[in-house]
Amino acid sequence: MKAIEVEGVTKTFRTKRKGEGFTAGVRGLFRPEYTEKRAVEPIHFDVERGEMLAFLGPNGAGKSTTIKMLTGILHPSGGRASVLGLTPWRDRGKLSYRIGSVFGQKSQLWYHLPPTDTFELMRRIYELGKNDYTARRDLLIERFRLAPYLETPVRKLSLGERMRCELAAALLHRPEIVFLDEPTIGLDVVVKQHIRELIRELNQEEGTTFFLTSHDPGDIEQLCRRAIVINHGRVILDQPVPVLKRELLTHKTIKLELAEAGAAKLLTAEGATVTERDGVRVTLSVDTATSSIETVLASIVGTYPIRDVTIEDPPMEEIIAHIYEKKGEAAV
Repeated sequence: MKAIEVEGVTKTFRTKRKGEGFTAGVRGLFRPEYTEKRAVEPIHFDVERGEMLAFLGPNGAGKSTTIKMLTGILHPSGGRASVLGLTPWRDRGKLSYRIGSVFGQKSQLWYHLPPTDTFELMRRIYELGKNDYTARRDLLIERFRLAPYLETPVRKLSLGERMRCELAAALLHRPEIVFLDEPTIGLDVVVKQHIRELIRELNQEEGTTFFLTSHDPGDIEQLCRRAIVINHGRVILDQPVPVLKRELLTHKTIKLELAEAGAAKLLTAEGATVTERDGVRVTLSVDTATSSIETVLASIVGTYPIRDVTIEDPPMEEIIAHIYEKKGEAAV
């Protein structure tokens, strides 16, 4: 049995149309008119048990709506879906004991209470036995390095500390599938890397299935073996991540800070295009399909006085827009 099976699932939202003026307002009470917006077109995909899937797309593409249907929060307008053999919107109670979720911009931790109180609440919600809960909690505390701030109110935790606690809380009941929505958003590089390592370990050791949405290419490259790209409610690409990288991550941005403004005005580099100059700062775009970052940097460092260098992937919205246009589906 697959972890997730989706066949022709759609979602249409209806909103009441407001008429202008008193007469239209009264008429709307008795004969309301509605506007329909299709958030998710018929989509088809499945996820194997133990798989780590990236579910990608720009804001408004239908990612969050799809996750809400798969977790039973929303009822679809059509189609069918199975999560661990259950229909999410019909069996939400049963399913909630077998899945977990972490949303980067929405906390499940009690804001004014320490994480340990939330953990105890989770124990009661999921009806965990005291001994099993204690063993699991202690394991997660050790693995996520939570001991120093277990008794600290959540409002006083840093974003990285809070995210580690969020993950631990979502994993207390040993879920078979974990839905991660932007799990590393706003985190610094070191904390991001630690979070990714923890997710990889749980996948390898416990066989947990992870369904990940992210705008960070690093999350996709380091965690997932397969990616689905969705835009305007349609699945436009379903490929292994190495293929996705070759097709999408073809450009990188180099941001330089030079020691002299004069040098910044003159800077050029073979294999790179200067896209912006601002005082001592210069931004370049490199087509990695034809030029290597190492070669471009070597030519710059050997010629110009450099203070600082930053290498960035393009924003995920830009990447998805590029492939969407390339496939000729429509303009984003």
